[in-house]
Amino acid sequence: MRIALDAMGGDHAPGPIIAGAVEAVRDEPGITVVLVGDQAQIEAELAKAPDAPRDRLPIVHASQVVGMDEKPVEALRKKRDNSISRCWGLVATGEVKAVVSAGNTGAMVASALFNAKMFLPGVRRPGIAAIFPSHQGPIVIIDVGANMNAKAEDLYQYGVMGSIYAETILGVTEPKIGIMNVGTEEDKGTDLTKATRALYQNSPLAHRFVGNVEGRDIYEGHVRVIVCEGFVGNVLLKAGEGAVEFLFATLKQELAHLIPELSADDGRKIAASLKGLKTRFEYQEFGGGPLLGIRGACIICHGSSKERAIRNAVRVAGTMADEKLNTQIIEALAAGPTTNG
Repeated sequence: MRIALDAMGGDHAPGPIIAGAVEAVRDEPGITVVLVGDQAQIEAELAKAPDAPRDRLPIVHASQVVGMDEKPVEALRKKRDNSISRCWGLVATGEVKAVVSAGNTGAMVASALFNAKMFLPGVRRPGIAAIFPSHQGPIVIIDVGANMNAKAEDLYQYGVMGSIYAETILGVTEPKIGIMNVGTEEDKGTDLTKATRALYQNSPLAHRFVGNVEGRDIYEGHVRVIVCEGFVGNVLLKAGEGAVEFLFATLKQELAHLIPELSADDGRKIAASLKGLKTRFEYQEFGGGPLLGIRGACIICHGSSKERAIRNAVRVAGTMADEKLNTQIIEALAAGPTTNG
């Protein structure tokens, strides 16, 4: 399995990105990670891991980088030899089965969307999924930023793709699907959410569709796939990340006063419990969010990703390709819905 990694993408690139690739190929003997970016910088980082399996860490040189703060489309047009575009080029030619990047999210999506041939048959617009924790286990929210002008057909397709991802990658049996809304009542919402509801009710997914869900329902986990337009999903994602950071920073401040009064053993137990709790909320566990609806497999990582996140993203991308996720998506989309509402 060959996976392209944008070695130059992210707030901390290239060091931790390449270190994560080294860990990934050590953990997964069947994976080759193609490092895409400035060859000299990549070689310098690989030299820090002399025992790395270099035969499974080939380099594809790219002389340019799309910065995290650059305008995606403008940057892609001006910097033709950027690492993101080179990664997608490897997917398009079939040289790799998947791509992973912690770089500019807009550029990652735009570079894929520039070429309609990258879309899976039947897919109108690809969507980015995010994995959230819940009392019932991980849930999928899609879309969290790829499509800001979604139509009802897009939200239906997101439910199809998100449910297949939840079943295949997360191990959720027949996940329930809901639409993010301002209330659970049928008459609540916009024309978009009402039209989407009609599509689900006349589709092969009707038995899994629960209707509208509210933001507070996310962490209950009764619905394991939540669909929304990209603007709403991105706000949910960023608000959730901010809430987690605030929660654990506050806990740390409060415990700083308590722990000195505890025994060393109790202090260690509390620290271990908090570490385990935080792990449930961290993006590093899944590496990032999959871009669903495109050829190959793609994981878009958080900009602040380091070794652990990159290692896990490579692992998940490989699993997505191995499990033939796209074949399942194509077949499911061909089956419905039966009406456009």
